[in-house]
Amino acid sequence: MSYQPPVPIVMLERRKPLDLLFPLKGGAANHNGSHNSNRMTALDRMRAAVILTKDAVKAVSLTAMEALREGASMIGILGEQDELVDPFSHLEAPIWPREPPAELMRLAYNYCEQLTMREAGNFYHSFKYLPDDQRQAMCAVYAFCRRADDIADGDWQDKFPGSRGEMDPEAVDYRTQLENLQQKDTILQEDRYLQKITQLFFFRKKLSTCYNEVCSTDPVFLALKDTVNRYNIPRQVFDDLITGMEDDLYNNRYRNFDELYLYCYRVASVVGLMCIEIYGYEDPRAKHFAESWGIFMQLTNVLRDIGEDIERNRVYLPLDELEKNGIKESELGESVVLNTAWEPYVHNYAKRARTYLEEAKQLLPLLPRRSRYSPAAMIAFYGKILRKIERQQGDVFTKRVKLNKMQKLSLAATVYLRHRFLPAFLDPVWTGLSRIGLLPDV
Repeated sequence: MSYQPPVPIVMLERRKPLDLLFPLKGGAANHNGSHNSNRMTALDRMRAAVILTKDAVKAVSLTAMEALREGASMIGILGEQDELVDPFSHLEAPIWPREPPAELMRLAYNYCEQLTMREAGNFYHSFKYLPDDQRQAMCAVYAFCRRADDIADGDWQDKFPGSRGEMDPEAVDYRTQLENLQQKDTILQEDRYLQKITQLFFFRKKLSTCYNEVCSTDPVFLALKDTVNRYNIPRQVFDDLITGMEDDLYNNRYRNFDELYLYCYRVASVVGLMCIEIYGYEDPRAKHFAESWGIFMQLTNVLRDIGEDIERNRVYLPLDELEKNGIKESELGESVVLNTAWEPYVHNYAKRARTYLEEAKQLLPLLPRRSRYSPAAMIAFYGKILRKIERQQGDVFTKRVKLNKMQKLSLAATVYLRHRFLPAFLDPVWTGLSRIGLLPDV
């Protein structure tokens, strides 16, 4: 057998935060939050026109307020088998006939918190110590993101009473315009595609209730409306996230890092931009670092979930970088760990992700001390996951890389100690000791 020289590892290019061409196709706004309608694309305008009003739905049913007559305190969100139950599932109307009372708002927030605890242990551990109003707001934001992802990537059937499903004229018109502007075919089977794009359309319509005079009977959007009003979160970031979910219906390969970066921005950076409005900040650089925070977390997700994504016929790693490093797409499975280029590729991928990690950490001093624990914990969790992937030499195929419960609890406690109680003048001391391994790098 002849000697084969090792494939030289091509260093991966790093995309700078906010190095985006605005306006982004699909609706992402520029980083200072301004949005010039003269620069909006046709796709932007079409998505912005999706709105749910009283005139656009069936007449509001009086049953929407029967819950009050029965006693709202008797409505639960847990069923007999401890499953999560929509407390308003029996209502026949998509909107409330008038502003719902505080008791129903409490039920909506409780629903979002239960959903978060069940679906996102890492995230819930990162904001369970926030003040009550901020914790509830974070749960409302997470519930919105979770449900959008469940529609695009799972089997969640979103409830929208009064619609005519996939043949609803508004849904058909939106889908036709979207397909014409995307100029791409779906990657899904036709029936599954129609189901998901219609669900996302109605999901976008329900989002509009958070920014007009009506209130949705969906507990997620009822809580989200209160959250966006309380913290003044712009609609653009929520619309961008739905756009990212729509993109998943048309794309399952990314040719280069620019394409991946845009996807990461839409599905993760915008979440960071939502969160900092809840945390509170004054320095506008917080938006810059919030974008980096989302990029770091999504890049880590992409690396961790390669095996699962391959099973769903999705490759998020940039194809040009794989090719330059002598890694074939067909190898992306357990066999890829035998490729001598794989471990160095993973090392360089992690190195690039950490450049965003370091910028994400610069967000923390810009936030109030009582809320900076939350992003610090999420950053710490994902930083540890990235290190575990490297220690396993890039083997993310034989078992899922995750933190156990004790690791989460101990890491959360350490983060809370540092970012909630440690005096600011001792921060450099902690940072220095963490660099030489005497303290955790959190």
